[in-house]
Amino acid sequence: MAKFQDVSSSAALAAALKLSDQQPVLFFKHSNSCGISSRAFAEFERYLESAESASVHNCVIVVQTAREASNEIARILGVEHESPQAILVSNGRAVWHDSHLALKSEALKTVVSQS
Repeated sequence: MAKFQDVSSSAALAAALKLSDQQPVLFFKHSNSCGISSRAFAEFERYLESAESASVHNCVIVVQTAREASNEIARILGVEHESPQAILVSNGRAVWHDSHLALKSEALKTVVSQS
């Protein structure tokens, strides 16, 4: 199972975005008080068990505890904030994003395998 980095500060976000120059980074924005986000996070965990998940650097931003990083990624990438939300970043740019019920493990595997 692939691991993920908890992005809880602006500094951690900046480092992850810089890493996207070397390999794609998948950010998962999660709300720990939302049922839809809990379901999507379970799909994210299933995706992490796949071989495809090892091809990217996986990050989680919990919006309640990392509000600054959550707002900053939306501003930097020009992707309107939603949660749950997944954003694939390559070379500092969002190349794909989706949210809510579209966040299924199979969809995440497909997107990262094409990156």
